[in-house]
Amino acid sequence: MKHKIVNEIALFAGFLFCGFLILPFAVYFVGGIVFGEYAGGYGDFFGRLSSGLVNGHWPTWFLVLSPYLLLQIVRLSLYALRSSR
Repeated sequence: MKHKIVNEIALFAGFLFCGFLILPFAVYFVGGIVFGEYAGGYGDFFGRLSSGLVNGHWPTWFLVLSPYLLLQIVRLSLYALRSSR
């Protein structure tokens, strides 16, 4: 049981890292292509993202947690498929 908890914490930490550092860079890069250059550059974009996290702005939290949430959706879907058989 303890091993499963440690694995889940490691997964959460890894996906949180991706959601906080890698995903915002991808959003900034793709947003620059689709909508044009962000006015303040990446530093301003990341600063606004960080302040959104600190202030509890739920869309910002959703963006950061979305990789882990996607993993949970896939897990639940697979569980539902297996249990229906």
